[in-house]
Amino acid sequence: MSNLMAIELIASKIFEIRGKKVMLDRDLAKLYGVETKVLNQSVKRNKDRFAEDFMFSLTREEIMRMSQFVTSLKFSKNINAFTEQGVAMLSSVLKTGRAVQVNIQIMRAFVKLRYALSANKQFEIKLKELESRVNVHDKDISDIFEAIRQLIGIPTEKRKIKGFGH
Repeated sequence: MSNLMAIELIASKIFEIRGKKVMLDRDLAKLYGVETKVLNQSVKRNKDRFAEDFMFSLTREEIMRMSQFVTSLKFSKNINAFTEQGVAMLSSVLKTGRAVQVNIQIMRAFVKLRYALSANKQFEIKLKELESRVNVHDKDISDIFEAIRQLIGIPTEKRKIKGFGH
């Protein structure tokens, strides 16, 4: 699998929950080549490394909402979500060579996602600027047509007298 394909696959596993970009323990375990139980046990043994802004457990409602996208979640009792910092911390508690390589790809996926979001925001700003310029130009063009009508004596909508307009 190429780096680009790996990054695309990983990016598809990044979700927004509670306003944060996160990856679920199941997806991470699969990428690292370990069981979800093993991943979560490693986290429990190193609780002090996983502050609440690095990892949190999903509520039952969040699990049910997520199960629309990931069907295997419906029957899960506990699912942990890891932020980018939490994912980075995972490589220090999972002692496999694969963990380091996978983490590099995951970090690249998070960066790519941030870049795409930033590009979309820039595009939105430019579009709003263009829209406001067009609106100003529309008014200017309308004023020019009004002045031309007045110069050549064509009655405008505003100046037409009922019964005498064309």
